[in-house]
Amino acid sequence: MLTEWLHTVPPLLVYVVVGLVVGVESMGIPLPGEVVLVAAALMASHHDGISPLWVGIAASAGAIIGDSIGYALGKRFGQRIFGWAGEKFPSHFSPDKVGRAQALFEKYGAWAVFFGRFVALLRILSGPLAATMGMHYGKFLLANAAGGIAWAGGTTAAVYLVGEAAEHYLAEFSWIALVVVLLAVIGFSVRGRLRRSPR
Repeated sequence: MLTEWLHTVPPLLVYVVVGLVVGVESMGIPLPGEVVLVAAALMASHHDGISPLWVGIAASAGAIIGDSIGYALGKRFGQRIFGWAGEKFPSHFSPDKVGRAQALFEKYGAWAVFFGRFVALLRILSGPLAATMGMHYGKFLLANAAGGIAWAGGTTAAVYLVGEAAEHYLAEFSWIALVVVLLAVIGFSVRGRLRRSPR
């Protein structure tokens, strides 16, 4: 039943949703970009029409464009953007979290942009924070693009290969494969929420 449902989903819709969710998250709006990417990569491993390459490309494009828009917003509105975000999303943009992210940017610069793609809080704050701290856009874009491609491509490839292996070895036990898929998605979601929770 799951396989039949997956084959009814248009591949283009999957790519658009991945790109949009990752892009909006990268602009600074807390959405489950990583969870959506993982789900799409798992779908690609069970749906002949969905290409893991295009899932990775869509996520990379969303990350790069979204972060660039976030950078432009940070450039235009400066620190006011964090005040607004703190009111709308207090659990994600508390002064403490923004301060910690700012300290990382001050210490590591472009490397914080690159590796920040792999950390939920920095993934959301990267663009606006880099702009408000005066990082040159060219330097930001290079680190942002490299991090976005590494994160999207690496995550897609890893999850796709796990899904392929699970389908191969668990072909006789489709209900087990379904449980594996659900646990993987839930695990990534919980991990993301724990990263965002205050310490």
